[in-house]
Amino acid sequence: MSMNIIRELPHPTEIKAAHPLSQELIAQKAERDEETKKIFSGESDKFLLVIGPCSADNEDSVMDYVTRLRKLQDKVSDKIFMIPRIYTGKPRTTGDGYKGMLHQPNPTEMPDLKSGIIAVRNLHMRTLAETGFSSADEMLYPENYSYLDDLLSYIAIGARSVENQQHRLVSSGVSIPVGMKNPTGGDISVMMNSITAAQHAHAFIYRGCEVRSDGNPYAHAILRGYVDDRGNSFPNYHYEDLMRLSETYAKKDLKNPALIVDTNHSNSGKQFNEQIRISKEILHSMRHSSDIKKLVKGLMIESYIEDGCQKIGENIYGKSITDPCLGWEKTEKLVLELADLL
Repeated sequence: MSMNIIRELPHPTEIKAAHPLSQELIAQKAERDEETKKIFSGESDKFLLVIGPCSADNEDSVMDYVTRLRKLQDKVSDKIFMIPRIYTGKPRTTGDGYKGMLHQPNPTEMPDLKSGIIAVRNLHMRTLAETGFSSADEMLYPENYSYLDDLLSYIAIGARSVENQQHRLVSSGVSIPVGMKNPTGGDISVMMNSITAAQHAHAFIYRGCEVRSDGNPYAHAILRGYVDDRGNSFPNYHYEDLMRLSETYAKKDLKNPALIVDTNHSNSGKQFNEQIRISKEILHSMRHSSDIKKLVKGLMIESYIEDGCQKIGENIYGKSITDPCLGWEKTEKLVLELADLL
């Protein structure tokens, strides 16, 4: 055989029974879900920041980061609503490399997906229990969402997954906002088709069951830049890009038109410091156009404790082992500046 079964993994109900949420935490998460939905529906004018490391590679440093973020959130809570970016599964362009905590709870050891499922759930649970933050994760594997559906308040569908049927259909059955990124090649119509699919009801197979979804009215766009046929990165966050997306939305029969701008990836050319300038440019565009202001609900920022990134095994505390991130001091200054500009 070319594929060998290592072991059968526990069902999500088993994992949840072994690692349950208290009624208090369930209530906290539900309250944050409602506040998040109000931002996307326009009932709240708070600005959303989905912010945190490129990958959640180490429980101690991630908890250190979100604890700092909690204190910062309290300073800007009148204008900004934060959802920590705790991405535990990482897509890889070639398939090689570190695939996230789900695969490797310890990045220097061999993959262990059963331990990874438990580690991922415990990290999201600790975040909620110790900081009051329900978090965001990428839906890399749709069938794994059930392990975390009682913990997450935001989901992103990545640029490599946005055209996939199962990602679209599962997103239609999710009760929290789901952001659909433009694909790596930049075709906005692919992203818009994905949003349309996610907002509609469907019947499909999920975890061996026949299921029916109601459609997700909070599915929305994420612009992350794109790469041309020669591998060059180009941004799509400028005023003209935002206006074009606003006009595209106006031609569609979609609920809650909304956009989150990813300030890193191809928008920054992975130059992490550019996220500061890009974030401020988005707010400038919002001040200049009421249509853009209505459309843009927030930003996605890659941020960690230390600037930049490192190779696996260098063991620099709080420094990304995937894409380079904005360090904490710069992050704190940026968030406070954004609050002043809003």
